[in-house]
Amino acid sequence: MLAGVSVDYYTRLERGNLQGASKEVLDSLARALQLDDPERTYLFDLASAANESGGSRRRKSPSQRVRPSVQWMLDAMVGAPAWVRNARHDFLAANQLAIALYSEMLANPIRPANSARFTFLDPRSHKFFVDWDRAAADIVAMLRSEAGRNPYDKALADLIGELSMRSETFRTRWAAHDVRFHRTGRKQLHHPIVGDLDLSYEAMELPGDDLTVLVYTAEPGSKSQDALNLLASWSVTVDETRRATVLHAIDSAMPPPRGVD
Repeated sequence: MLAGVSVDYYTRLERGNLQGASKEVLDSLARALQLDDPERTYLFDLASAANESGGSRRRKSPSQRVRPSVQWMLDAMVGAPAWVRNARHDFLAANQLAIALYSEMLANPIRPANSARFTFLDPRSHKFFVDWDRAAADIVAMLRSEAGRNPYDKALADLIGELSMRSETFRTRWAAHDVRFHRTGRKQLHHPIVGDLDLSYEAMELPGDDLTVLVYTAEPGSKSQDALNLLASWSVTVDETRRATVLHAIDSAMPPPRGVD
């Protein structure tokens, strides 16, 4: 009644048949259901996918490469951990401090490293994320959002299938159909070298590449800032070999640019 559609029509939509649903109908549903921004975007993404005949306008698969200028930008951020991921949460590029920060995740030799696999398949993640439940909920909701935005990404489908097969926790959370944006917030991490870190993060999109840059900062003068400074010293004096190895592994795992044999 609130959306101004019949029960039969709403039932059809609820069963996933969104073909032909107009923007006006979707707007009405979003208002009636009091959807937040991520939920509303997800609804429209699902409708868009349903109306692409045979997937004729499929989005390109998320990139697995970063431009050299993006790496230069990361390296210029010497006081803050900064890294780049695609929509599947593959760890594609980073500065030295981010590599030190995520040393637990990067300890796994599989490349590209993936924060969803780390969260659900690596026991070390339970110590690394101070609030593991929140971290797990966030990443599942972001993957769910991406699945609605880009339903024809085979690599994303493979990742979701792998996590569903190997983690009952992921499978349960995936069934909740939660969706979420990841634009700004806080990360509470426990690093094995410097201890607890309470960091703010900003997520910035690189629209042409469909990639996201994440930058973490600590409140000036805080214990977390001291811990970041200590981590920076450790990364320079102890971890240069690991950094070179990780960067080489990241680069080796990436396919060559189009047109390059």
